[in-house]
Amino acid sequence: MSAVTYGIIGFGGIAENRMVKEGFGLDSARFSPPSDVRLKGVTDANPQRRKAAEAYGLLWYPSAEKLLADKEIEAVYIAAPNSLHAAITQAALSAGKHVLLEKPMTNEPAAAEVLRALAKKKSLSLSVNLMMKKNTLNIAARERILRGDYGDIDHIVTHMEFLYGSTPEEAASWRCSKPEELGGPIGDVASHCLYMAEFLLDDRITEVRCSFTPASLPIAVENGAVIEFTTAGGKSGTARAAFNQPRGSLAATIENLGYEVYGSNAVLFGVGTLFQLSGHADEPAAIRLETVRDGNREVYYPEGDDTGGKRNIYRAQIQEHAESIRSGKLMDGSDGLHNLKLVAACYDSASRGGKAVRI
Repeated sequence: MSAVTYGIIGFGGIAENRMVKEGFGLDSARFSPPSDVRLKGVTDANPQRRKAAEAYGLLWYPSAEKLLADKEIEAVYIAAPNSLHAAITQAALSAGKHVLLEKPMTNEPAAAEVLRALAKKKSLSLSVNLMMKKNTLNIAARERILRGDYGDIDHIVTHMEFLYGSTPEEAASWRCSKPEELGGPIGDVASHCLYMAEFLLDDRITEVRCSFTPASLPIAVENGAVIEFTTAGGKSGTARAAFNQPRGSLAATIENLGYEVYGSNAVLFGVGTLFQLSGHADEPAAIRLETVRDGNREVYYPEGDDTGGKRNIYRAQIQEHAESIRSGKLMDGSDGLHNLKLVAACYDSASRGGKAVRI
């Protein structure tokens, strides 16, 4: 099995700390590189990132154009600013490269539709990094829900609430200062809450009703939002996202990023399962599932080899994309587009006083 060769456009924190170190396994103290994918090099608009890239043995390209001109690179992972996703992805697809990109797919659905059409025309695989679906705990939760372990599901709540934007540095960051980047609580974290609710229920959200929460931080984006939704199968749910919610310590913050699934027989809690962690022993919080049934609590931790990638959500995401290239069963970007439509619908609903918006 030949390895698929990747390049990275946008070498910021997510690209380095998650994709390079974990996904491609270049943090040699914790991981070993997967045999089915290879990372050749990276580029970033900030030339000061070159030293960090070369420390991993990666080739540095002076521009995205130079990286895309490298015939050895078959696929690119794009983690540039959100407002550049459409242009860079279009350039990559036009250059014949398969694309895995960070969410949001673009800043508005019409541009994402253009990219999907181009990928189809060029017979290229296009996918968005909705990585929390790869967490083994979330997979186990989905399996339990679908086989009826909790009875009939009455309601699901997903939540990612924390404090970000309270310092001048954070307030000036793109997430807090540039609404057009979709980096506020809805675009940045409620997007995860929404696709994870769909994943756990194996059902698509078809309607949202969204309201912004009261503002306590002087930032340019919404402070937070409460989103009520219904699915095609008639399930109901709530997603909560916020940047103005202190949670004490780092561990406490992480443990609050999760979900509750309320069934007729039991309640399932995902503790720390809506975040970037995979369940490795050296992570700052022990993510887990907790089931409460008849007053008894059962706790379940992730299983697998810490270094072999069994728990590694970023490796799993890259490998899924690479396998679609090798097998010819190309990904079409539909999940990323649907998630973007949900985000757009939330903003639309909030702008109209919480009115229901169909997707």
